[in-house]
Amino acid sequence: MSVFSAEFNLDTSGNADVLDITPYVSELAASSGFSNGIVLVYVPGSTAAITTIEFEPGLVRDFKEALERLAPEGITYFHNERWHDGNGHSHIRASFIGQSESFPLINGNILLGTWQQIILVDLDNRPRSRKVHVQVYGE
Repeated sequence: MSVFSAEFNLDTSGNADVLDITPYVSELAASSGFSNGIVLVYVPGSTAAITTIEFEPGLVRDFKEALERLAPEGITYFHNERWHDGNGHSHIRASFIGQSESFPLINGNILLGTWQQIILVDLDNRPRSRKVHVQVYGE
């Protein structure tokens, strides 16, 4: 098995910004030249996450509201008391979602459901520039 590695950068607005990165990941997977394998998508950092969703406005709004219920912004976080950066909720949310996802590559295509897209969620409380790493393990 061989490995192909690539990356791309995105500017985000923070505050649970949800971006569909499926086209970027699909393009990189195709450029790997592999027909079959595994596609790993990873974002470094402790306030960003990778997951999947049906990327439509209503569900994106539902997702953001669920994050607020899960780890509300306006409560006390010990992280904020130590660093005074106000993003304790961002770290908690990112740890629940995770920084990576893996997908099967079959006949040169990432296997996703009909309404499933790969998303980057920037959970920090400010705009950021995020680097997303893609590795394809294949043949």
